[in-house]
Amino acid sequence: MVRPEDHVFVIFGASGDLTKRMIVPALYSLFVQNLLPEKFALLGVSRTEFSDDTFRQKMKEALTEFKVTDDLSKIDEFLKTIFYLSIDPKNIVAYSSLEEKINNLRTNNNIGGNAIYYLSTPPNLYSVIPRNLASYGLNKQGNGWKRLIIEKPFGYDLESAEKLKNDLMQSWTEEQLFRIDHYLGKETVQNLLVTRFSNGIFEPLWNRNYINHVEVTSSESIGVEERGGYYESSGAMRDMIQNHLLQVVGLTAMEPPTSLEPSAIRNEILKVFQALRPIKPEEIKDVAIRGQYIASKIKGEEIKGYREEKGVNPESITETYAALKFYIDNWRWGGIPFYVRSGKRLPTRVSEVVIHFKKTPHFLFSTNGNTNANNQLVLRIQPDEGVLLKFGMKIPGTGFDVQTVNMDFHYSDLTSVRIPTAYERLIYDSMKGDSTLFARTDEVMAAWKFLMPVLDAWKNDESIPLYGYPAGTWGPERADELIEGINTTWRYPCKNLADDGVYCEL
Repeated sequence: MVRPEDHVFVIFGASGDLTKRMIVPALYSLFVQNLLPEKFALLGVSRTEFSDDTFRQKMKEALTEFKVTDDLSKIDEFLKTIFYLSIDPKNIVAYSSLEEKINNLRTNNNIGGNAIYYLSTPPNLYSVIPRNLASYGLNKQGNGWKRLIIEKPFGYDLESAEKLKNDLMQSWTEEQLFRIDHYLGKETVQNLLVTRFSNGIFEPLWNRNYINHVEVTSSESIGVEERGGYYESSGAMRDMIQNHLLQVVGLTAMEPPTSLEPSAIRNEILKVFQALRPIKPEEIKDVAIRGQYIASKIKGEEIKGYREEKGVNPESITETYAALKFYIDNWRWGGIPFYVRSGKRLPTRVSEVVIHFKKTPHFLFSTNGNTNANNQLVLRIQPDEGVLLKFGMKIPGTGFDVQTVNMDFHYSDLTSVRIPTAYERLIYDSMKGDSTLFARTDEVMAAWKFLMPVLDAWKNDESIPLYGYPAGTWGPERADELIEGINTTWRYPCKNLADDGVYCEL
């Protein structure tokens, strides 16, 4: 890993929560590792009135509270690179002050024309800020590159995503846009490529001939917390499946790229999205399940239902759980079902990809309660990052009784290797101009196009049920019926919280 080119890094929404929790701690960690440019300036921009020194003090407090590295000895040195400007990002005239501030930082720090603009703002500014930057030529690349980092959501539906795309493309090029998805910055997501394409024992089996089905799960044990107002306009399908989980599916199902160049990898992900079998309106009740957590008692504690959360409509039909079954119509995956699910107030926080291999054609041995267990390859994305392979072994003693055993690897076992945070990796990649782990416009549009029939039906068809599930359980029981096959269901890495204690595997 080498140091990026010198540049000014501008954060819009710098007084917000994301900046202090994620962005600035990630930048400080890169600074400690000597992975920031030799000449670098960080400019925070928001409406809140701060001086440079006040903003630095607040970032110092944030680095102590939300530290991602134990080395805090260089904080004061890092703070010298931080500056602040208060403007209303909606006021186009105010951008003359921004232009002047950036030019002064370049002159005083001998920094060239390179710049990154990070939009850590509400989505309603995703079109406004880039347009205002362009009006002052702050997007022009003649004197150095200019890049724009945008947080999700990338639109609320297909129509709004199209509008955002058109707004951005008026003044910015695709190569300048970096749509950040923190899921793709996780080490284990990137390891999907390595697991598949560097191991001769996996790639020959990675197809419809040997795989029975593929399962992708992202669960959270918390509720909506203080984000009830935001979540009411989002829901689990938009919040997690449309972006995070479909991108993981793309990496899992893609064909081998011709190289590790960003365009080669993203082209293969797009091909997966283009091969997604369209969901017919009459199928939606059977292939898309939505749920909402209801009040429950967990370990003696009363847990509120979603409709009782702050900022939530008491009659809300917003889903806090979504599960989807679909197919990828290409040569590799034809006829093999993919299942994705995401939910809040489930038994534990876990994200993983599970490859369920087909059973042997003739099973000779008996197992404890299972006549023929599938082998599974579990790729754990978070929190206990690792890889787990489940296979059968003979139980010691007479006879040929078989028991499923685990062979697992934990990233934490690499004690000499620090796992960078997702924001560290993605911010560093944006500085290097590596867009591999960022969603491209055509990928975003293809994902929205695929999911819109489900979202429209959930909005307009009152006959489609919204299932309640007690907080602390694995969602609606109806979701178990999605999985095809006798004695086949979702993988449950943890027990329900209603069961005394929680046992989690990996």
